Amino acid sequence: MKVLRFADVVKSGFAENRRVFIRADLNVPQADDGRITEDTRIRASVPCIQMALDAGAAVMVTSHLGRPTEGEFKSEDSLAPVAKRLGELLGRDVPLVANWVDGVSVAPGQVVLLENCRVNKGEKKNNEALARQMAQLCDIYVNDAFGTAHRAEGTTYGIAQFAPIACAGPLLAAEIDAITQALAAPKRPLAAIVAGSKVSTKLTILKSLSKNVDQLIVGGGIANTFMLAAGLKIGKSLAEADLVDEAKAVIEAMKARGEKLGDASIAVPIPTDVVTAKTFAADAVATVKKTTEVADDDMILDIGPETAAKLAAQLKQAGTIVWNGPVGVFEFAAFENGTKVIAQAIAESSAFSIAGGGDTLAAIAKYGIEKQVGYISTGGGAFLEILEGKTLPAIEILSRRAAAD
Repeated sequence: MKVLRFADVVKSGFAENRRVFIRADLNVPQADDGRITEDTRIRASVPCIQMALDAGAAVMVTSHLGRPTEGEFKSEDSLAPVAKRLGELLGRDVPLVANWVDGVSVAPGQVVLLENCRVNKGEKKNNEALARQMAQLCDIYVNDAFGTAHRAEGTTYGIAQFAPIACAGPLLAAEIDAITQALAAPKRPLAAIVAGSKVSTKLTILKSLSKNVDQLIVGGGIANTFMLAAGLKIGKSLAEADLVDEAKAVIEAMKARGEKLGDASIAVPIPTDVVTAKTFAADAVATVKKTTEVADDDMILDIGPETAAKLAAQLKQAGTIVWNGPVGVFEFAAFENGTKVIAQAIAESSAFSIAGGGDTLAAIAKYGIEKQVGYISTGGGAFLEILEGKTLPAIEILSRRAAAD
């Protein structure tokens, strides 16, 4: 998907003395006292802002934070803690501007943070009048917020329609490049790991991937549902019995692709062994069992070592890996081996890998493989929608503008 990149706008010299409006994703977790507890998103926004400042632009940055009520600003909705942290990272004062829709005073070489954009009436529903008003604030609109790219809102879509120039910031551009490399033009074999508690939340992803991937590895509660579909007993494990037919359809779709291509390795590998417990607890006794030996009172909390080893061997032979979700209850030491082995296999593989989703990022951090993963996506919902095969509104409008301009 072709979009205009802010880096190219800067390279052309056009950004100098121009007003640049950056939509960043600064929606960071905070403690009850407002203190920021994790600042990854703020740090990720710095390169785009610094690029604009270095180009001599007058820089305006905004983001949403939390779930404010439109038109009803409350102190807990304020980006003030973000402005403070952003100032520390940039090494300069970052003034916070409220009530900014009617106009912003900012000079070339300066940066201001515009207060929580979701407080503005019409933001979430992409009100056209609001979008046109915001577009008048700038010469260049830059979307650098992949985490909100699946939402067509005033600052993610509407302003891009009406701003003189609309382009992708370095973070968004990197996401587009990584996703294109992983899904649009992958080096094969292409392996996808889709795990989580429920098939229902990722059913469309599984269906979409089954048309394109060479190995579709399922884990967590999703794997339990697929085990039911394969005729195996899962005891009292988390599963969705009403979606067994859907799981069977995904299994058959992968099998049919394999037969059509004459490649028996194209499949949904069903676990051959699992780690079970009688209760869901960190101190529960873990027992490794063959999948044919799961008792009625067992809970499956991880894939077994035999299954983990087989999957790891497949991943090490892959050309591209897409990872969304841990394959077991990795937060509990007794049930983390499957996820740990998968993580280490991805780290050791020569494949291009892309990973996304909160639990996936937590596993990556836990096992210290950040530098071995090809690309770590900053988006949760946006990443999932890309895997579903959807076109994200914020990227679609930038692509349309690039084609028109």
